[in-house]
Amino acid sequence: MSDKHLIVEGLSIEFAGQSVVRDLSFTLAPGKTLALVGESGSGKSVTARSLIGLAGAGARVSARTLSYGGQDLLGLSERSWRDLRGKGIGFVLQDALVSLDPLRPVGKEILEVLKTHNWGDRRSRAGRVIELLEKVGVPEPQLRARQRPDQLSGGLRQRALIASALALSPGLVIADEPTTALDATVQAQILQVLQEIKARGDSLLIISHDLAVVAQLADEVLVLRHGEVVEQGPMDQVLRHPRHPYTRTLLDAVPAEHARGTRLSPQRTAVVAPPRPGTDAPVVLQATQLGKRYVGPDQQSRQVVDGVSFELRAGRTLGIVGESGSGKTTVARIVLGLLEPDAGQVRFLGQPWSGAGTQRVEERQRRLHRRDISVIYQDPLSSFDPRWSVGQILADALDVAGIASAQQTVRIAELLTQVRLPRELAARRPLQLSGGQRQRVAIARAIASNPKVIICDEPVSALDVSVQAQVLDLLADLQASLGLAYLFISHDLGVIRHVSDEVLVMRHGKVVESASVETLFHSPQHEYTQRLLGAVPRLPGAGVTLVVPPLEPENPGWLFDESRLWKIAI
Repeated sequence: MSDKHLIVEGLSIEFAGQSVVRDLSFTLAPGKTLALVGESGSGKSVTARSLIGLAGAGARVSARTLSYGGQDLLGLSERSWRDLRGKGIGFVLQDALVSLDPLRPVGKEILEVLKTHNWGDRRSRAGRVIELLEKVGVPEPQLRARQRPDQLSGGLRQRALIASALALSPGLVIADEPTTALDATVQAQILQVLQEIKARGDSLLIISHDLAVVAQLADEVLVLRHGEVVEQGPMDQVLRHPRHPYTRTLLDAVPAEHARGTRLSPQRTAVVAPPRPGTDAPVVLQATQLGKRYVGPDQQSRQVVDGVSFELRAGRTLGIVGESGSGKTTVARIVLGLLEPDAGQVRFLGQPWSGAGTQRVEERQRRLHRRDISVIYQDPLSSFDPRWSVGQILADALDVAGIASAQQTVRIAELLTQVRLPRELAARRPLQLSGGQRQRVAIARAIASNPKVIICDEPVSALDVSVQAQVLDLLADLQASLGLAYLFISHDLGVIRHVSDEVLVMRHGKVVESASVETLFHSPQHEYTQRLLGAVPRLPGAGVTLVVPPLEPENPGWLFDESRLWKIAI
């Protein structure tokens, strides 16, 4: 393809007669990046999928012009699409966990792309797999290539997916939320990889709810709402001087730009709440010198948590940040009493909760206070029974809390009202809800037992910016009204800055810095914290984006998706 222009004129997409995208037009030249932004349901992802012939069963795609490199995409056979995908157009899917084959190592996933298009011989293909994994920042690539997706963290799965899309150096890369699951330093590395696509003269179509990421990559921004374009133009114009109220609403919802205690959703006002508890509030959760080791598939034992200590006080929020593999998830599982540490102890409400050796606590001893600690997962859909209605999901939580069946109907209605959902939603199943609605149901389930502490594991990372704003406002209101303490795990430093009172920074299983949120973000002491903050992309006009050298490869060398074990245990 000598001419690699993507031309889209009058694109419309329907499902069962219902229009989801209407009269969309844009062009994308080689060496340029176009960003599609908008809320969930705005038509971003289905637009991207239509460009590679994967709009979905029952989709009706029409356009005055839909071509790439002079080739009409509307008339392609399935065989022609297979030839084009991967080689001419690379595609990075949003959900790495379900997009990768769970039964085979990620190295073979990348290898298949090379084999399908007859790239190189067996030896050169194997070398190319390792080269690609290194390029997207995967530590110990030889080991990771042999691991299945469930043995990798979300960030590592996402990087493997990006490596697969870049395998054949396609002239156009379509990336659907490529950095959603990545921490700041890895995100910076991936952004550099995506920038290289432009630098070599290829084009990039990026879909992202992170407007700061868009600002780093895009030449042009197209804002979608309800399947229609509400604003389109050069990045600097759209993000610095938005003309449409909807675009301004998206920009206003970015948490990094607003102080704690300020609402992120429309009609921004200070959260109406009693004075926040201070550092003299009672300690509800205390961890002392926690340690944990794992033996990986290479039979090597690695320290994944090493001497971690902290205190969480009533009514306050302790944020935990760090790269994939830093030990955040393992610490959270120990705190929940789902994993026993090899060293150290956790005390909850003044009583032993989990510990090593002579400090070990049996589950029957924890049972009395199980209702006092709860959890909100990153992906609520996979933590719900898809056969159950919302009402059944909440009723199950109320059963665990010891609420009598006769009282549950009233309590379910109260919970839905507390999380600002209509009561009639109780009859729906999870798959019938939007992402924001599912996350609100997850929050309702978490508060059903009137807990004192909630572990928030990346509770807003999969949400677009406006829905994220609503959920963060909701969590703040619930904390103020119920006196909840949050242990808040997130890779998003903007979110951590907005919600936290104190912050714990982890690396290689250790706490490298611990401070109040104001101190940490204004005067970081540790080099690693400084690098994390320097790697955060920023909106135009929000400050200078620092360019920092990459950190040394992350350790330990073996990770798995522990959140899946949480769901089984809970």
